[in-house]
Amino acid sequence: MTPTNILNADLHCHSVVSDGTLTPEALAERAKTNGVELWALTDHDEIGGQQRAAAAARAQGLRYLTGAEISVTFAGETVHIVGLGFDADDAALQQGLRQTRGGREQRAMEMAEGLAKVGIKGAFEGARKFVGNPELMSRTHFARFLVESGVCSETHEVFRKYLTEGKPGYVEHRWASLHDAVTWITQAQGVAVIAHPGRYKFTPNEEYALFTEFKAHGGQAVEVVTGSHTAQEYVKYAETAKEFGLAASRGSDFHSPDESRIDLGTLPFLPGDLTPVWDLLADRIQ
Repeated sequence: MTPTNILNADLHCHSVVSDGTLTPEALAERAKTNGVELWALTDHDEIGGQQRAAAAARAQGLRYLTGAEISVTFAGETVHIVGLGFDADDAALQQGLRQTRGGREQRAMEMAEGLAKVGIKGAFEGARKFVGNPELMSRTHFARFLVESGVCSETHEVFRKYLTEGKPGYVEHRWASLHDAVTWITQAQGVAVIAHPGRYKFTPNEEYALFTEFKAHGGQAVEVVTGSHTAQEYVKYAETAKEFGLAASRGSDFHSPDESRIDLGTLPFLPGDLTPVWDLLADRIQ
């Protein structure tokens, strides 16, 4: 029998329903072409693309898990919690995501004001051209506008110069609590996953607190192999998964053919001594 870790699962990506550039249908086709065997669409704070994604996956002969990436504030930092395999019709989950999306337009206007102060005019209107879902205007849409305008050559440069803490276009947003996000997912029969832990600027003590509280609230998995992790971080978070008794997830965090460093389905397999998150979700796979 083939070990379950030897599975080309991609359980983290984004469509036009949040801040990706491809439709759910185009993502399903790309995943299938790239050899993905199990797929999840995980738009930010939004499950409006789930029916389309599941239907597109079926049309491609691709196994599918429902997904979302929920924004959380923890220790002053924005942390992302991916939910997988939940009931997308769950009323409490839907309401929680609506609340989390609620403050994005005001935040976007404040970001535009900050950019205007350093001479970048019309950023709100410019960014809005790239928005597929009016409730989900984000830093990524501003980054695309600044690249289109010639202010920067690529989106990663925009984030470094303008959209991270201390830079002119950065505006903090208070998201859901860790407890709320994990509870919404688990009460909807899903599994909560800490997304790309290597990206957070935590001290070792803060990171330990994140994993401890996440586990206490009912979180069950962590992304070990993901698009923004280095090979060393694959090893580090494999050990963290074992330390905290968490399952391991795998996902590219793909947003766009032109912007993402890692394509759908092209990551290394999970280490063989971990429990894959899909083992916990076998009865939720569509």
